[in-house]
Amino acid sequence: MLYYLFEYFDKTLDIPGTGVFQYITFRSALAFMLSLLLSTIYGKRIINFLRRQQVGETVRELGLAGQNEKAGTPTMGGLIIIFATLLPVLLFARLHNIYIVLLIVTTLWMGTIGFVDDYIKIFKKDKQGLKGIFKVIGQVGLGVIVGAVLYFNPAVTVRTDTGRTDVFRAAVNSAVIVPAGVEEKSTATTIPFVKNNEFDYAEVLSFMGDGYEKWAWLVFIPVVIFIITAVSNGANLTDGIDGLAAGTSAISVLALGIFTFVSGNIIFSNYLNIMYIPNSGEMTVFISAFVGALIGFLWYNSFPASVFMGDTGSLTIGGIIAVLAIAVRKEILIVLFCGIFLAESASVIIQVSYFKYTKKRFGEGRRIFLMSPLHHHYQKKGYHESKIVTRFWIVAVMLAILSIVTLKLR
Repeated sequence: MLYYLFEYFDKTLDIPGTGVFQYITFRSALAFMLSLLLSTIYGKRIINFLRRQQVGETVRELGLAGQNEKAGTPTMGGLIIIFATLLPVLLFARLHNIYIVLLIVTTLWMGTIGFVDDYIKIFKKDKQGLKGIFKVIGQVGLGVIVGAVLYFNPAVTVRTDTGRTDVFRAAVNSAVIVPAGVEEKSTATTIPFVKNNEFDYAEVLSFMGDGYEKWAWLVFIPVVIFIITAVSNGANLTDGIDGLAAGTSAISVLALGIFTFVSGNIIFSNYLNIMYIPNSGEMTVFISAFVGALIGFLWYNSFPASVFMGDTGSLTIGGIIAVLAIAVRKEILIVLFCGIFLAESASVIIQVSYFKYTKKRFGEGRRIFLMSPLHHHYQKKGYHESKIVTRFWIVAVMLAILSIVTLKLR
């Protein structure tokens, strides 16, 4: 909202200095600082409110060290992340930008699903929470909305390679941007570490003959649904010990912020020879607010945690990361910058599958890990959870750096 106010001051009243609000970097910095302040200062008030409402965590007996001490710790702390993200976005982002609209919808949609799940667990005393089928329906519903908007909305375009060199020369020599190529609808995405690394989902349907491109949504939307469901569930599984989900997510989102900034900037995208996505740079403002909220939340969620994010936070985090990656055409890179989520999910799938297989074949179920998800395996081995979290953060940083390297290494 402040963006439009200062735009009026600059263009209509011509007040000196107000034009600085046109810069994404300036608004991103403000969004980060405000979200960090909100999550740290008002986060304590929200925690106290949750404590007064007796919104405490019910801990299942898993035989883990220090587990019983966590019982009664306020949960639903994801409300802090949502509040501290959305308020700066509403103040500093261009709210008519289609990507910002999608991210706001994603935050509220996934936050609602998580909130209902936590509410049932706490107030209805049902440890299972919201039935899995309803969670999946909610995730699929969001996937349909996001996929349909990205595919059909005319504001979601990419720019072709034509004239990239000329644009870059013009920008350097005369500070004038010469239009390059044509903005067009496309379902192209980026394949990391590969030269000429763009792949179009429509090509999957090339066997249909002429006009197959108009049916690309039959491939694109299911892919979006799968990614949103997988990443949100991965984030949910990762949220098992103090500071793990929030810390690794902040690192992953920060890496995504670099991708959105360079992909939405015609000079940097030309220099790096990557896909230019008009208007996508505005997502940097949302990402800055989101990272600030996650770091502020860590103030209270680091060991020993004063609050847990609950499904309200973890499902929201996963949904936002998935939509960001899809919007900036880096969904294949999720394997890298969400490597922690992938490892946690894979450990559960492998454990359950192997247990069922051995029970069917040998009459008794056997395990590969001492316990899944993966972080519980290391707890069972005797590692303190602070050490586990710190090492997972280090791995997340390494994966984020490797993801960023793909901008030039191919």
